Amino acid sequence: MKRLAVYCGSATPADLTYIDAARHVGRTLAQRGIGVVYGGGRLGLMGAVADAALEAGGEVIGVIPQALVGAEVAHKGCSQLHVVETMHQRKQMFTDLSDGFVTLPGGVGTMDELWEAISWAQLGYHKKPVGLLNVAGFYDQLIGFNRHMTQVGFIRPQHAGIMLHADAIEDLLEAMAAYQPHETIFAMKAANL
Repeated sequence: MKRLAVYCGSATPADLTYIDAARHVGRTLAQRGIGVVYGGGRLGLMGAVADAALEAGGEVIGVIPQALVGAEVAHKGCSQLHVVETMHQRKQMFTDLSDGFVTLPGGVGTMDELWEAISWAQLGYHKKPVGLLNVAGFYDQLIGFNRHMTQVGFIRPQHAGIMLHADAIEDLLEAMAAYQPHETIFAMKAANL
């Protein structure tokens, strides 16, 4: 994995555990020679990941919609900063530029990015690992909900393992490196025709 898309919040939570974790992720990726592709912002967890990766000599590629540049949240210190028109273009560029996806704590935008990466993997639009970093148990309920969706039958058993998760970035990177793509929905439907 040469580059990973990192999805995370642009907010700064009161509990700085999340900022510390984001900085650790940025630093760890840079130390391992893995470039960061992220939302291009300078605030919150996004800024913490980018700053730590840059401080450690890493590559940081930001992808930000024009509307957010105008709001003065763009990180001007990125190795590269791509300005796009839409959120869809932003997510497509994340996929095009990265070898996988790491999701840190965040809000609605982060969830949108995570679920799209998983959905696209199910459909076969990409075959890249999708990782969830469960900082301080932040995603415990989401991991449980993913398991529940599988048990009920809304996620096929062969797709239940697309969302990899770990409590430490080192463990998550190991799981992502070992990831084997699952049979896609399109391939399954073609086999049944």
